[in-house]
Amino acid sequence: MKVIALEGPSYAGKSTAINHLRSSGIEKRGFVSDCYVKHIAHRDDIPPARTGSAAEQLAAFERFMVIEGARVRSALASGKPVVILDRSIDTLLAHAHALDALFGYGVHHQLRDRLQELPFLRPDHTVYLDVPAEVLGLRRKRAGHTAAESDYFLHEAAFLDHARDYFLSGVQPPVSREVVAIPADTTPAEIAQAVESLVAFWTR
Repeated sequence: MKVIALEGPSYAGKSTAINHLRSSGIEKRGFVSDCYVKHIAHRDDIPPARTGSAAEQLAAFERFMVIEGARVRSALASGKPVVILDRSIDTLLAHAHALDALFGYGVHHQLRDRLQELPFLRPDHTVYLDVPAEVLGLRRKRAGHTAAESDYFLHEAAFLDHARDYFLSGVQPPVSREVVAIPADTTPAEIAQAVESLVAFWTR
């Protein structure tokens, strides 16, 4: 089973790329899983992006790992040779890495240890959609989100920098066996085509 994940900040183009793969027929031979938050029925049950303590961050990780366990079971039950993930376990670790750097929670190593006891899908390949912060802000506005960027934690410059660092610096190796970054400051169609080309190459 080949596991391929799409990563990158919110509004990078992951969902658009996933939808393009679906329209191109990937589900005939692949299991596709949406982002973690789409598996939570009630919006109020989604853990906050900006947790208030190390204990809250650990609890958020456990909440998302319930979903990850369900994704593992669904992927295995599908019997399909390709698995496409809109975000992976590395999303959770990148988030923890960023909060450790910003607030000194010191939970990242605890989460790594916890993974030894939990089922999860380890990506063979990860596509990281690399987008400048200013482009992300413009995309939010075009999507109708009028709140100031300063009120949106996932687009705060420091958070974006640390989360990106997790995937691309090599200092804190991701779980994925391979991470390939592609510039994603182009059109949604161009991003989707670039992702489709990589998926085709990895699954040929």
